[in-house]
Amino acid sequence: MKKLYRSSTDRKIAGVCGGLGEYFNVDPTIIRVIFFILLLPGWLPGFLPYVILWIVIPVQPGINKKDVIDV
Repeated sequence: MKKLYRSSTDRKIAGVCGGLGEYFNVDPTIIRVIFFILLLPGWLPGFLPYVILWIVIPVQPGINKKDVIDV
């Protein structure tokens, strides 16, 4: 069974679009464009759902970018 997580690797702001893209097997860029289009009529239709998803969806367990040390 698939679970919805915020992406820890494919993130621009919070990983919401990356996680939705992984869950629905869609390119995250398409989801980012949809959120951007929802921002155009006023910030509320795109910003509010994004923030709610940011709060509700847990971060994907595993390696975070912050945990990786470049040598």
